[in-house]
Parts: sequence; structure tokens; C-alpha cells
Amino acid sequence: MDSKSPPIALPSLGLSLLPVAALIGLLAADVVAFGEDSSYGANQIAMLLAAMVAGGIGMARGTQWKAISDAMAQSVSQTTEAILILLMIGALSGTWLIAGIIPAFIHYGLQILEPEIFLFAACIICGVLSLATGSSWGTVGTVGVALVGIGSALGLSEGWVAGAIISGAYFGDKMSPLSDTTNIAAAVGGTDLFSHIRYMTYTTVPSLVVALVVFLIAGFGGSAAVDGLSASFADDFGAAVFSAFEIHWGLFIAPIVVIFLIAKKVPAAAALMIGTLLGALTAVIFQPEVVRSVAGMTNEVGYGMAAFKATIQSMALDSSVTTSNGMANDLLESSGMAGMLNTVWLILCAMVFGAAMQATGMLERITRAILSGVQSTFGLVSRTVGTCLAFNILASDQYLAIVVPGNMLKDAYSDRDLAPENLSRTLEDSGTVTSVLIPWNTCGVAQSGILGVATWAYLPYCIFNWVSPLMTLTIAALGFRIKKKESA
Repeated sequence: MDSKSPPIALPSLGLSLLPVAALIGLLAADVVAFGEDSSYGANQIAMLLAAMVAGGIGMARGTQWKAISDAMAQSVSQTTEAILILLMIGALSGTWLIAGIIPAFIHYGLQILEPEIFLFAACIICGVLSLATGSSWGTVGTVGVALVGIGSALGLSEGWVAGAIISGAYFGDKMSPLSDTTNIAAAVGGTDLFSHIRYMTYTTVPSLVVALVVFLIAGFGGSAAVDGLSASFADDFGAAVFSAFEIHWGLFIAPIVVIFLIAKKVPAAAALMIGTLLGALTAVIFQPEVVRSVAGMTNEVGYGMAAFKATIQSMALDSSVTTSNGMANDLLESSGMAGMLNTVWLILCAMVFGAAMQATGMLERITRAILSGVQSTFGLVSRTVGTCLAFNILASDQYLAIVVPGNMLKDAYSDRDLAPENLSRTLEDSGTVTSVLIPWNTCGVAQSGILGVATWAYLPYCIFNWVSPLMTLTIAALGFRIKKKESA
């Protein structure tokens, strides 16, 4: 029996928008009921329920369930590499934590903190940390919180300080191979991770430069009377880290090797696996006390067993290092692969919703409406930017603002003979970075709550987040670095 549905007419635009409306309504209810925790289960249920609405309408119009389920299976299968990479990211973050690599990044990054250029330095520090960890939320929730306090003591506007922190954090998150949104955008766009990151540099680096220039100009005038405060902060943090780890430049061997592998275009999963194993080896060689602490084993137990338990635990499960500094303790913890499972869950549910919309013809009908009148590459890119912004505003979740527009517009880019990197870059330039600017988006809710600064207060000063979508539009308008598909 043929599993494909017989050809049927596309549904009307109004009917096609019903599942989207149901999704938006459910997501809005999730934000009200669960706040920043809505992405930890509630939004996944919302996507599955919306997929049921789409599937039900499609079946009522004659689409066979087998065709819908086959589309779901195919859609989910396309995420296999992305899921593997996400799991490896969790493992790498765990071994790099107990190896002292991530703490070393933080310590050396804080050394550039100077009150006279505080906003500039805060953006760089958060960018480095987020690039190293792949987490904008983790960066904002740890170093970001401390920087807000220091900025207030320097007499700087909390809106400016929060804007500098968020700009740096989202730059690092966007460009880090450890970031879930970076991996999702590459997977949805249909390109490999490192090609996606390399192609983003043409819009992301100029956007960061603009932001840094603005922060440098705005940051002049900080009070020199509080120089000791920032120095004390960095010293206290460094002392706490040095009390727990052996910090030296040798810890950067693993990151250097990973960067070299990336430059040599080694597949992402393989490069991350090698980085994970090097992190484990670094921990075993240089951090024996940390290894024993994480393993929960005393000196009476053989070091080999402690090393095995600590490295496996750091790769798969929770691991943490305790110091005398509370903020350092918040940074020095990882959830390993287990910490990535919620993101995997979210990806799977989003792909199921997208597949249901595609199999029933609803995605194609909405896409036709969005692309109506598009005559140029700039028009296509601008519609992509607008769609991502709309989903961030209406769906209240950055993952949906990447996954749904990406699935809707992928064929349009291919039909215009554009390489998939054009789509994946635009998804990040407009979907990832603008989520934090929406007060009711999960990112806006989370960052506002973490920093204690209202979204409306920091919104004008997130320079990088504003410039990024404008930069991608400018690049498209100029026709600069618009890559064509390679011939088969």
C-alpha cells in the first residue's frame, strides 16, 4: 500500500494558520503559568498539541496518517547529527570544567576589567566566557550578575551595563560551537556546524565591532575612586579558582587542539569528542584533587578508579567544584550530557510540529503567503528576518523562532540557488539575538529576572542584538558574501 497521500489541494491560508494560532496561544499560556521555566516541558507539550491540531485538520482533508508519521520520522532523522553534537557539547563542558579549562578562561578574562572602559570590557568578558561555554544564560547568570553590581558602584546606568553584558553573551553564544542555538540553526538550515560559524563571521564580527565602539564611547567617565572595587572583585574570584584548581597556560592545550581541528574541517562531533577526551586527560594529569572530589573518593582509593568515575560522571551527569566564593561556585558546575536532554526534547517536538505542518500542506501555504511578491535575494532575506522576529514576539521562544522559519523557508533558498549557509546565518542574526529583547519571550523573562534589570530598561542598549539583523539586511542589500550552492 502506498504510504503517500493522494494529491490534494493546499488548505486555505486561514485554515493553515489555525495550528500556528493554537501554538501561539499555548505558548503564551505557558509563559504566564511557568515563566522562564516554560521551555522545560510546557513548550514541548504545546508543540505536540499544535502538531495534533495540524494532523487532525490534515486528516480531515484527506491526508493519510501514514504520510504524516513518515514526514515526522524523516524530520526527526535529520536532527541526528545535531543531537549527537549537543550530547558531545554536554560531555565536553563537563570534562573542561573539572580540568580547570573553563575556570582558566574566566580568570584570565577578568584580568582585562578596567573601570575606565567598563562597558567595553564587560562586553568582551561576557563574549569570551559565552564563547568558551556556549551559554548566554550561564554567562549572564554568573559573571553578568557580578558585573551589574560593579557597574552600579561605578555610577553607570544599569540599562547600559545590562546591554553590554547581554551583547557580549549573545555574541559568544551565537559564535560558539558549544551553543545549542548555533547547532540548531546549522541543522535546520541544512549546513554543517563549522561552515555555519565561518559564514556568520561576515555579519557577526562587524556587529560586535559596532557594539564595542558604542560601549567604549558610552563607558568613558566612570569614577576612578572605585578602582579598587573591580580589582578586588577580580582578585577574589581568581583566589577562589586558584584555591581549587592548578591554573596555568598548559590547560589551553585542549582548546587549541579543538580550534586546530575545526580549522582543518574535522567533523564537529569528532572534534568535540577529541576535545572531551583531552579535557578528561588534562583533568587526570593536572587536577588530581578536583578529580577525587568529583568522584567522592579519598586518597585511600586508587587514583585510577577515581579518575575513571570522575571523568565519566563529568561527561554524563552533574559535576561541580566548591570554593569559598559563591559566584565561583555557580560557575563551576556542569550537567554533562544529561543537561542537554531538555534541548534535545525541544528539538524533537519542534521537528514533529514542523513535519505535521509540512505533510498537510499548511507549511507550503503559509510560505507562499510570506514569499508573495519576493523578487530578489534581499527580499527573501528580509522576509526571513521578519518571520524570525514575528515568531520571537508571537511564539515567545527563540528555538521556535529558528526552527519554524527555517523549515518554512529552506526550499525558497534552494530554489534561488542559494547555499544553506545564507539561511542558517539569517536565522541566527534575527532569531537568536532578538529573543532577549522581547519582555514576554522566555529569554527576555529569564535575563531580566537574572540581572534584576527590566527588559524595557536594557532593550535600547543591547547594541549587538539590534545591529545583527540590520547587518544581515545590509549584507543582503549589497550582495556581499551571498554564497551560491555548489554544483553537485
